Amino acid sequence: MLFIVVADRFFALLHKGAQSPFTGFLANQFDHPEWFGSTFYDIIMPLFLFMVGAVIPFSMSKRMQGNTGKANIYKKLFKRVFLLFFLGWIVQGNLLALDVDTFKVFSNTLQAIAVGYFFSCLAFIYLSRNGRYILFVACLVIYALILTVPNVPGVGRSVILPDQNYALYFDHLVLGRFDDGYQYTWVLTGFGFIATTLSGLFAGELIKSNLPRNKVALYLLIAGVAGLALGMIWGIWHPIVKKIWTSSFVLASSGVCFILMAIFYWIIDVKGKVKWAFVFKVIGMNAITAYVLSHVISFPDIADFLLFGLEQYTGAYYGALTTLGGFGLLYLLLWYMYKNNTFIKI
Repeated sequence: MLFIVVADRFFALLHKGAQSPFTGFLANQFDHPEWFGSTFYDIIMPLFLFMVGAVIPFSMSKRMQGNTGKANIYKKLFKRVFLLFFLGWIVQGNLLALDVDTFKVFSNTLQAIAVGYFFSCLAFIYLSRNGRYILFVACLVIYALILTVPNVPGVGRSVILPDQNYALYFDHLVLGRFDDGYQYTWVLTGFGFIATTLSGLFAGELIKSNLPRNKVALYLLIAGVAGLALGMIWGIWHPIVKKIWTSSFVLASSGVCFILMAIFYWIIDVKGKVKWAFVFKVIGMNAITAYVLSHVISFPDIADFLLFGLEQYTGAYYGALTTLGGFGLLYLLLWYMYKNNTFIKI
């Protein structure tokens, strides 16, 4: 969340001022590649889905073991799916424009989370552990076949290239005038969203197990290295492309998520080092609030109103300064909410 609300814009503007190879590298790592390959920025969206999946074994187990009936569980699921889609419409669906011609039905990370969360919860409720593993593999295989087997009208055999893959054609076909018009895909890419969320669910089950914490950290690391390696090897034939969430991208990004989980689990749960994380906890406890507000309100513009006198001294770096100032304003709001135990959840 920290990277989304400040780092991408900050490093881009920092490089605009500095024009150095180092700032250029940072700016590149906080931007999406044109098509093939992956940058550090590409791991953020999979991390969201992964962490949502990791929570499922904890939250769903409590509901299933309590007196909550299936009807109430479904009510909660549908409510969350609707709220995530609704917030996605506000953030990137142009809902607030109140113009049907600019409205986008499916074009946001929150909506991808909704899809992955909903079907992963169903898998947790109705499938055995082995059944969930089979579903994970099936999602990867089915989506890979969808991207390589069908014919795209007017193009020919589907290939993993811009405007030449079946997933993008299917988006245009289903969403019609409400399609976002970019090279990102959403509808059939749901197979990848589900698989990524399931990978987080597997990590959550491992953490929730009775295994010693050292072993949990080790197994998380092993799973991460294996996933990353398999994704990169498969990527030789089935390229890693974040924009259409290819199956090789699911494996590689999930592998990175497992590795990061292993590192932070070892630091926090095994070694007990927690005080350093407070600054991130303030953001994480109101992550949805931070995400939506950062897209709806231009905090850098507010900072510009307060800091305009410094432009004469900072020159080309002024944009980076107002970005940091805007983040500072958002962080103060989140800190105030945290101190007053105000947590907005869905």
